[in-house]
Amino acid sequence: MSKERARRRAEREAEQARQAALRAEREARRAKWRRLRARLAAAVPRPIRVARQGGVIARRHKAQNAVVAMLFVLVQAGAWLLLGGWAARLGVLVLSLLLLPVLVTVVFDRRS
Repeated sequence: MSKERARRRAEREAEQARQAALRAEREARRAKWRRLRARLAAAVPRPIRVARQGGVIARRHKAQNAVVAMLFVLVQAGAWLLLGGWAARLGVLVLSLLLLPVLVTVVFDRRS
């Protein structure tokens, strides 16, 4: 009986040692990856967070930007549906991109 208990205890201890070795290997791998990620993160510049404005002017600009974006999408959808050639569609896209800042400045009076 004593020899059987000793054998089982030895098996348990061997299994525990094997599990501990596996855990140590896993932890070593994780630590290596953490060091690598930290080194890479240190090399990449962090973006600067700017507090969002929440006043009346900011809300008005958001609404105006939404209107402009919706008009842009409608013009592009109309050009896609009404014009047959790719050159014409591309021309409308380029023209809209060029005229968009002018339209915003003239209509919404956003002079600097």
